[in-house]
Amino acid sequence: MFHLNTKNITECTRCGNCCLKGGPALHHEDKKILLAGCAGHQHLVTIRKGEMAFNPLRNILEPVKKELIKVKGKGDDWTCYFYDEKESSCNIYENRFLECWLLKCWDTSEIISLIGKNTIARADIINPGDPIMKVIEEHEQACPFNEINALVSGLYSGKEKSKILSQLSEFVRNDFAIRSYAVAELGLMEEFEMFIFGRPLYKGLNDRGLNVRIIDNDIHVECRPS
Repeated sequence: MFHLNTKNITECTRCGNCCLKGGPALHHEDKKILLAGCAGHQHLVTIRKGEMAFNPLRNILEPVKKELIKVKGKGDDWTCYFYDEKESSCNIYENRFLECWLLKCWDTSEIISLIGKNTIARADIINPGDPIMKVIEEHEQACPFNEINALVSGLYSGKEKSKILSQLSEFVRNDFAIRSYAVAELGLMEEFEMFIFGRPLYKGLNDRGLNVRIIDNDIHVECRPS
C-alpha cells in the first residue's frame, strides 16, 4: 500500500495504485459514513483477530492482533469496491473514509501514524440486540484462528500431518455450516456474509498453501503438491 513509485510526485495524480492495493480499514470516525448510507455492511469485510494479513509497517504477512473492518475488494482481488477503474476515481470521493483522506503516497507520515488506532470491530456497528451477534460469537468459538494458525505451523514443521489435516478439515466444516445456517435459517443475505463472518476459512487456507476439496460430499484439507 505504501511502497509506491512516488519520485517527483507532490500531489495525487489519480494513478489508482493505492485503490488497487486494497480498501481502507475503518475507524470510529468513519461510522458517520455508514449511518449516512454512503456505504453499507455489504461493502465491508471483517479481518478476524489472528487472521493473516499484510502489515504495511513491517512489510510482511502476519496475524492481526485485533479484529479489523475493511472495505472489501472486487471479485477475487483486493481492488477497493468503490474504485472506478474506467474513470480512475472514487465513487464516494466526497464521503470517503478517514484513511483515504489521509493517504498521500508522496508523504505517508499521517497514514502510518493512524494504522491500528481507533479502529472499529463488528460489535461497534451492529445493534447489540441483533441475534446475529450470538452467531458471530459461536463462529469465533468454532473457528478460532489461534488454533488454526498453530495447526498450520505444526503442519509445516512436520508434526502429525494426517491428524492436523483432519482437524483443519473440521474447522472448515464448522465455518461452512455456520455460514449456511445463517443464510438458510436466519435469512442472512449473502452480500453481508463477508462482513458478518469474514473471508471463508478455505480461502485463507488456500493462501497458505493448502487445498480444500469436496470428496464424497465431505470437506477435506490437503497439502498442495510441491
